[in-house]
Amino acid sequence: MRKWAWVATLAALAALPAAAQNAFPDLRGTWNGESESIIADGGNPHHAGSPGREPQLSSIPFTMTIDKQDGRRFSGSFSSPRSTEAVIGVISRNGTILLVDSDGYGVGTLLGPGRWESCYLQIASSGQVASCVELTKQP
Repeated sequence: MRKWAWVATLAALAALPAAAQNAFPDLRGTWNGESESIIADGGNPHHAGSPGREPQLSSIPFTMTIDKQDGRRFSGSFSSPRSTEAVIGVISRNGTILLVDSDGYGVGTLLGPGRWESCYLQIASSGQVASCVELTKQP
């Protein structure tokens, strides 16, 4: 009987990491941060560029609002003082946050409770943007 108790205990412990991998963080809420960006040509609706000039550095405040989430899938909006875009995204089983808007995509990493970094890439005929922002969840 004791042998079976050990087998049951080991089986339960082995299942814990698998269960933990299936738990996705709750991203719902409002997240704020300041971007660190480089833009070329015309930029995008958030970052004004100058066609024909050298790439420019830009930093602006952003707000990510996640209003819907079901497991790993989520949706919301990404806003700056100049523009707002709808976003949809997913969380991979390894914790990578992937999101997309109408003309670019982002990859995010959880940095700790209430903090994540989101990096965004866009290439369009009007301009290019490479940007990262550390987002902090608001109370």
